[in-house]
Amino acid sequence: MTKRVFIKTYGCQMNVYDSARMADILHPLGYRPADAPEDADMVILNTCHIREKAAEKVYSELGRLHQAKAERQRRGDDMIIAVAGCVAQAEGEEITRRAPYVDIVFGPQTYHRLPEMVARAARAGAAVLDTEFPPESKFDRLPEESAAPGPSAFLTIQEGCDKFCTFCVVPYTRGAEFSRPVDAVVAEARRLVGAGAGEITLLGQNVNAYHGAGPDGAEWRLGALARRLAGIEGLARIRYTTSHPRDMDDDLIAAHGEVPQLMPFLHLPVQSGADRILAAMNRRHGADDYLRLVDRLRAARPDIALSSDFIVGYPGESDADFAATLSLVEAVGFAQAYSFKYSPRPGTPAADEVQVADDVKAVRLDALQAILGQQQDAFNRATVGRTLPVLIERNGRHPGQLVGRSPYNQAVHLTAPPTLIGTIAPVAIGATTAHSLRGTLTGPVADAPNLIAERTPA
Repeated sequence: MTKRVFIKTYGCQMNVYDSARMADILHPLGYRPADAPEDADMVILNTCHIREKAAEKVYSELGRLHQAKAERQRRGDDMIIAVAGCVAQAEGEEITRRAPYVDIVFGPQTYHRLPEMVARAARAGAAVLDTEFPPESKFDRLPEESAAPGPSAFLTIQEGCDKFCTFCVVPYTRGAEFSRPVDAVVAEARRLVGAGAGEITLLGQNVNAYHGAGPDGAEWRLGALARRLAGIEGLARIRYTTSHPRDMDDDLIAAHGEVPQLMPFLHLPVQSGADRILAAMNRRHGADDYLRLVDRLRAARPDIALSSDFIVGYPGESDADFAATLSLVEAVGFAQAYSFKYSPRPGTPAADEVQVADDVKAVRLDALQAILGQQQDAFNRATVGRTLPVLIERNGRHPGQLVGRSPYNQAVHLTAPPTLIGTIAPVAIGATTAHSLRGTLTGPVADAPNLIAERTPA
């Protein structure tokens, strides 16, 4: 009999990838997607521990699911409730204590064991907890993808982190750095392209720390992998995220100028512009290191658009430290950026430091976001009047509207028939909105495999 599974995904793109693979694993067991948790025989919360109060948000959602489970039981049905991801890894036993109606709790390294966990939960009648770091790679146990990925797809190539930034829980929830072998990555990329993906985003906690085993027996870095993937017929666009400044090596920088499929957009978190704070964060780079890196990237690819992450109000951050961050932002000029007030993560070194007052954090965040918003607006306005190749990804919210992505990762809205989904279309950019562009189709389109993004500098 067909059963239904509803997977709610929190946080990063890696969780989006993981959720899709969970669905692939459950497919042979008869599970098909449900539209709402109330209609599901199994609900999985794939959680993220990065954002503030992440765990409490999960417990709040679990309270609602408890009610839905009780209602299904009154009708003679049942519901398996599972918590996955980084909150599950960090708080496994606490989840089973606070929410004893949860059936399965498992970390991001063990979801390949889902069939076994489901069977154990049915037999035992008690919570199944699996938050180990197994010696085998989960990627060796995953089935091939069962669902079409769409025009743009995610592909995890690296997991874990060895950097131990003092504000971050990732090394404790995702474990040590691990890179998939080149042949395995290429094989999955070929399947995604064969299923209709014209663009692939390579994922990793430190994706540019990739060091997978190559077919020649040597260790391959990300630049070499990008060059190999660019040889796949039908793969028009390659992106990758998230990167660390320490891992931008010479070959990867050169690839941005030499591999047409590698899109001119890079998310490169800096976190702060103050050397004293960067040292306290254990970032292992200074502000000048970052600025020199930006210069080298722009020398290799003059039109490259940069995005970054910023934390304001890190413990000990002074007015002068914050001013240094604003100075770095002004020096670089970002097309996009994400900025947050520092919030302690239990178990991380920074959580035990003296905290900056919340009202000070709020004032600094407003000041930073004002500048970043101006920079993003300026970058978007600079595209008005240009014709950009836009990968059409999906229908928009309004009748006849389509939504796609420019090479610079900007959302682009246009009016066109849905038959264009999955193609790369030349779009004349006519206007900007708060977070996107509006344009008009200007000429014949091409299948995504056959058109590479323009190389004209912005």
